[in-house]
Amino acid sequence: MTDLATPTDLTLFDVPPGARRPRAMIVLLTGPSGSGKSSLTRRLGLPVVELDDFYRDIDHPGLPRAFGSVDWDDPASWDDAAALAALREIAATGRTVLPVYDIPTSLRTGTHVLDTGGAPLVIAEGVFAAELVAACRAEGFLADAICLARPRLVTFWFRLLRDVAESRKPLGTLLRRGVALYRAEPRLIRRWAAAGCRPLGRTRAEIVLRRQARDLVKKK
Repeated sequence: MTDLATPTDLTLFDVPPGARRPRAMIVLLTGPSGSGKSSLTRRLGLPVVELDDFYRDIDHPGLPRAFGSVDWDDPASWDDAAALAALREIAATGRTVLPVYDIPTSLRTGTHVLDTGGAPLVIAEGVFAAELVAACRAEGFLADAICLARPRLVTFWFRLLRDVAESRKPLGTLLRRGVALYRAEPRLIRRWAAAGCRPLGRTRAEIVLRRQARDLVKKK
């Protein structure tokens, strides 16, 4: 008598190898704070995951510190495991629940649902995006990894204007942080490139991403 297949057997063998394809591919977009990541994603009109919403709450134990307060430029201030889980779910289902984070108070204030609506390309943008390159590539849903690069004095100025306008932190903290990031920017870009992100200017990045989105639509 032939044994019936167990549920485990069916899970392992009912789908041919390579037949499971992501419903959406992910582009990881990083760059210095103020480099224009958000403005680029607005122009593209693609579904976006704002990775900054995965910052830890200010009362989370063991947060790194700098400038007399929490060091929000240290990856340890950010929940990489939760961010990766969200991208994994988007790639598999086209939908996930994302946190909403309030930067002035350094707290999560709620959640919202991201539904890609069948879009084949999703942008995940944030200063810590490079932390996820290796995992997304290994799991087969990484379309590209890009680091925006432009003259750092321009980045410094636009970052300061944005942070003051949004009252993100006290002015003294913003100035100290801005000077430190200005000095660190070349080193950060080298580190992100070493992690697998290719440095591109905003115009070139926009051209590349629009082409990738068109190509994925044609393949569907």
